[in-house]
Amino acid sequence: MSTATDQAIALAIAAMRAGEAIVYPTETFYGIGADALSSAALERIFAIKGRDAAKTIALIAHNDEAAFAVAREVPPIARILARAFWPGPLTLVMPARTGLPLALVGPDGGVGVRVSSHPIARALAQGLGRAITATSANRSGEPPACTLAAARAALASQVKVFVEGGTLTGGAPSTVVHCDRDGWRILRAGAVSSEQIEAVLPVND
Repeated sequence: MSTATDQAIALAIAAMRAGEAIVYPTETFYGIGADALSSAALERIFAIKGRDAAKTIALIAHNDEAAFAVAREVPPIARILARAFWPGPLTLVMPARTGLPLALVGPDGGVGVRVSSHPIARALAQGLGRAITATSANRSGEPPACTLAAARAALASQVKVFVEGGTLTGGAPSTVVHCDRDGWRILRAGAVSSEQIEAVLPVND
């Protein structure tokens, strides 16, 4: 399996610092990565995907601390789920900290983030020094890409930097769970089941 070299990762980090979008591997599908704090880069992603601007973009961070840094507060349930499922395909939606670009914040004021189990995804976020975008590398409404060739076929005219990660497992996308002081709820079913989530949470009397 071909994987990215340190040079390729460095090139991708430099591209994101310059406000460009890249394509990179995650534990599920190839994603479009950009500096999550750059409004111009986020607008570029919406244009690349042909995505409805009302749909928010989730993030990938390299560790728990970096992931929680995008939240105004981290509910206790979110910390429990992070300990149980990160790194891995579980996106936690938490109250967003002030100052984040609007493209990252949902109508309920939440921001979605996960720590990926893919080493290249984590290396890119760590190298940039903050969370990167995690939307799938395809045009909206089209299937997500499990190979770099598929991502290139969909986006090559609009993205210059593609980071090789071999053939990805695909399958279900990350599960998206909303967490706040009132509890939790699944916003999108995915790789982590509700039964797995319930099994790690304390039972309410």
